[in-house]
Amino acid sequence: MARIINKDTTVCMSLSARPSNFGTRFHNYLYEKLHLNYLYKAFTTNNLKDAIYGIKALGIRGCAISMPYKEACIEFIDELDDSVKSIQSINTIVNTNHHLKAYNTDYIAVAKLIVENKIDNTTPFVLKGSGGMANAVIGAFYDAGFKNGIIAARNQQKGEALAKRYGYKWVKDEQEILPHQAKLIINVTPIGMLGAIEFEALAFPTTMIKNADIVFDVVALPVDTPMIKYAQKINKIIISGADVAVLQALEQFVLYTGVTPSDELVRQAGEFARQG
Repeated sequence: MARIINKDTTVCMSLSARPSNFGTRFHNYLYEKLHLNYLYKAFTTNNLKDAIYGIKALGIRGCAISMPYKEACIEFIDELDDSVKSIQSINTIVNTNHHLKAYNTDYIAVAKLIVENKIDNTTPFVLKGSGGMANAVIGAFYDAGFKNGIIAARNQQKGEALAKRYGYKWVKDEQEILPHQAKLIINVTPIGMLGAIEFEALAFPTTMIKNADIVFDVVALPVDTPMIKYAQKINKIIISGADVAVLQALEQFVLYTGVTPSDELVRQAGEFARQG
């Protein structure tokens, strides 16, 4: 039987320049299975300020924030969670009685993945990117005790600022990096993302992928990015964007509803979300 939407239905949403179906399918799947009177819908906007204030004014319970709004919307938020304060990048807004509190469940998800994959914090790593998601990922690695890191970013101003914030080195081009400096490589750019200009490109050169022990790509659509496919062929340890997407979406779901689904339901919701 289909869910009935009524005046008491709690609404959650997302804001992104390029909305996808992942969050919509993940959250709505769990709402249905758990018989929760919730509805989730993805949006984009050309007026970020009014969109955020609209969340408060209309009583929207929660909102996921994606590129390019993760840093820009902070000025419109009432309170920042600890997961945001150090990295100054948000991906989740929770509205409680018209009070907007921001979180970064990307940061929380990456922190969990570091532990789950037992990544030694002495591992030298290279992170490619300098946007809001890069802030979340690098913050999680820094807080986990990783000291030997390099930020590779085309945008010198943002790349240098990000590296300086955490005491890492910045380079404009990853070709400058020596093999022993990149045993863990992390892509936090749109390279390999569906709809991106460089959709079919490898985020890192083949030589760097071959020399790495662990390959981490935060791109979730598609899950099998060109870099992930190549790394799988040569038997590297893989952490995919799907791993991040499911964990961070689960954190959002709990924040919005106060309900923690079973591991099996989360697995099902993740599979369903990836099919959309």
